[in-house]
Amino acid sequence: MNLPNQLTVSRFALTAVFLVAMFVAFPGHETAALLLFSAASLTDYFDGRIARERKLITDFGILMDPLADKILICSAFIAFVGRHLMPAWMVVLIVARELAITGLRLLAANKQVVLAAERFGKHKTISQIVAIIAVLLLDALDSGGDVIAWVLGPPILGGNWLQWLVVVSQWAAVLFTVFSGGVYLWRNRRLYLDDV
Repeated sequence: MNLPNQLTVSRFALTAVFLVAMFVAFPGHETAALLLFSAASLTDYFDGRIARERKLITDFGILMDPLADKILICSAFIAFVGRHLMPAWMVVLIVARELAITGLRLLAANKQVVLAAERFGKHKTISQIVAIIAVLLLDALDSGGDVIAWVLGPPILGGNWLQWLVVVSQWAAVLFTVFSGGVYLWRNRRLYLDDV
């Protein structure tokens, strides 16, 4: 198994440990969840970059990389509902979009059509990661994350900047997610409308 695929597989393991840190109370578990999610997000960046630069793109990577991304992102958002860190309706929209696009890709694969990732999808992923990290930062700080508070320094923008960042990033993630999903479904409508 090449290095990019190892990084992809590690993302599954990091997701599982991240969920443990989200739901099992131990000293510093909120900060651990933040660090684990950040590490998993970095594997997403590096596996694709290494695969392209070293020409190590494989069928396994093409299939498993986006699946690992969706499992990581959806797990985090669903965990936020369980921890009362994000409204459930926002998470339902995000997860529904991810399932719809996965279904579309499976339909396309069944018809021997490869659907490439689009620019809007990349913006969507970035907005989701920013929202998740913002929520995890606020959760760690609210739980007495002294290390996090020291790294962030004195409060700026009136002292509530992180709370504002959480709200804005959550809305941005929902809007980018819904919009990019709508664009993707519209541009590839021939795949599901031909059979109607």
